[in-house]
Amino acid sequence: MLNTILGSKKNMSQAFVDGVRTPVTNIKAGPCVVTQIKTDKKDKYWSVQLGFEEKRIKNVTKPMQGHLKGAIKDKKAPRFIREVKVAGAPEIKVGDIVTISDIFNSGDIVSVTGVSKGKGFAGVMKRWGFAGGPRTHGQSDRPRSPGSIGQGTTPGRVWKGKKMAGRMGTDKIAIKNLKIVSIDEENNQIGVSGPVPGSRGGLLIIKKIKAGKKVGKLGEKDSGNEKEDKDETKVKKEDKQE
Repeated sequence: MLNTILGSKKNMSQAFVDGVRTPVTNIKAGPCVVTQIKTDKKDKYWSVQLGFEEKRIKNVTKPMQGHLKGAIKDKKAPRFIREVKVAGAPEIKVGDIVTISDIFNSGDIVSVTGVSKGKGFAGVMKRWGFAGGPRTHGQSDRPRSPGSIGQGTTPGRVWKGKKMAGRMGTDKIAIKNLKIVSIDEENNQIGVSGPVPGSRGGLLIIKKIKAGKKVGKLGEKDSGNEKEDKDETKVKKEDKQE
């Protein structure tokens, strides 16, 4: 069963989840078109290749046009293509459209994968959180330097993996255990609790980890006592009947 969809980051806002104000990231999720299905017989594993967003066919190479033959419509081809592994033979076929309602429900727990923002060439204090050097006793040129990077004759070199200055950001990052707060099927938009990696418009891969409980509406909050909650619900129903 397919449990993943492609999306792009829109913006951040806030919402009340079970009576608690929570930061929310709005994501445009889907619709995605199925561009290829890999089979266990031919490719040794099952997977579904999804296409997301659109670009003009004149910007697509001829070999890629042949690959996307079943997914090209109105001289538009998918802009992003990603492969999602599945456990067995999927029920969908090439050219089918996958939407958020086919996979997610409000309250589901998901992981969101994206590429973090690029920070450029950064020093060790920004990149790794180094404390820096002393700012007194005549060391005016040492405040943000890395300090010693190794020993002398032995080993006579710098060990691989040493934390030093360099390019920071643009890393593939997955944020797990985010909750789907809201689903807008008309605009293909979902809201997830907390921030996600990347800049606005960046590609995201949203994967369902497990089904969760439905999120409470604005201002609603469980008391922690099932008997009290049932009594309150009963009183509300009686008031409506009157």
